[in-house]
Order: sequence, then C-alpha cells, then structure tokens
Amino acid sequence: MENVFAPWRIEWVERDPEEKGIDGCPFCVLPERDDDRESRIVARSEHAFVILNNYPYNPGHVMIVPYRHTGEWGDLADAELLDHARLKVAAIDALEDALAPDGVNAGENLGSAAAGGSIDDHVHTHLVPRWGGDTNFMPVIGDTKVIVEALEDTYDRLRESFASLPAATDAVTNAESGGADPTRAVRLDFDR
Repeated sequence: MENVFAPWRIEWVERDPEEKGIDGCPFCVLPERDDDRESRIVARSEHAFVILNNYPYNPGHVMIVPYRHTGEWGDLADAELLDHARLKVAAIDALEDALAPDGVNAGENLGSAAAGGSIDDHVHTHLVPRWGGDTNFMPVIGDTKVIVEALEDTYDRLRESFASLPAATDAVTNAESGGADPTRAVRLDFDR
C-alpha cells in the first residue's frame, strides 16, 4: 500500500469542535454563520446551498448541500429535492460562466467512509470542473495534484457568476415573453 501524505488536511481533522455542529457536521454549522465568504458559501437557495470544497480536486470544486441534516436522500421532501436539483443546474451554469471548463463531473459518496467521503451523515453532491489535460504529468508521474487558483479567487469568480444568473422571478417573467424556462430557475439568496 502506498502512503499519501496530505499534511494540510490536519486543519480539517483538528478543527474547533464548535464548528463540527450536529454530530460533528460542518454542513450544519457553516450556513448558520453570518459571513458566507469566510464559510465559502457561494450561493444559497431556500432548501440548499453551494459551498467550495476546502480540498478541491480541481479549481471550482463545489458541493450542493441541503440544509436538512440527513444521510439519506429519501428523507428529504420533494421541495427539498427539487430545490437541490435546480441549485445543481445553477451551479453548473455558474461554473461554466466563471471557469469555462470542458466538462463537469457530478458525484455523491453515499454511505460510510468506505464510499469515499469524509461526511457521510449529511447528503451532498460534488461538482468538479474538468478540462482537457487536467490530468497531466504531475498527478500521473509525481503523484501530486496542483491547484492553480486560490480558493478566495475562485469564490469571487463563482459568486459573481451566481449573482448574474437570472432570478426565479425574472425567469417566470422572461418565460411569459418566450425567454428563460422558469422550471430551471432557482431563487438565490445573497444577503450574507
């Protein structure tokens, strides 16, 4: 077995117990803070939020997270599931606008840590922007991934892109005149 050393993750492991929230869940505590930039929450909707991954696989790696604490998708109400899905579409639109990736991987680690995730008791969806050639010699030969943009810079770019998306009310108005499809709209909250 090969060891992978990631000393920067110790900050995550040793984070303040107050940040761990319900059963050690940062997804419950972070949205309660007053500063979305500090929490790295780039967008919010009624039932879910989009947050940057602190340890991204690629620049722009975000997660869509429902506010309700549950490890089972089946526990969420239809309104929560629909809002999550619409926010995922909005996040893909924002990623495409801000970062112009060649594609996006979407995924979920369901169940215990054996499924690959570190937070198994609060469902969420990962979106990872991908570019042709983003797997170059560094990860293949050097076994090292290089992230080329600071999280703060990615936050600013994505926040601006989310803010430029049509609001849900705008989408309904535009649809009446043959414009945006209101079924794809999500009401975003940028008050924090």
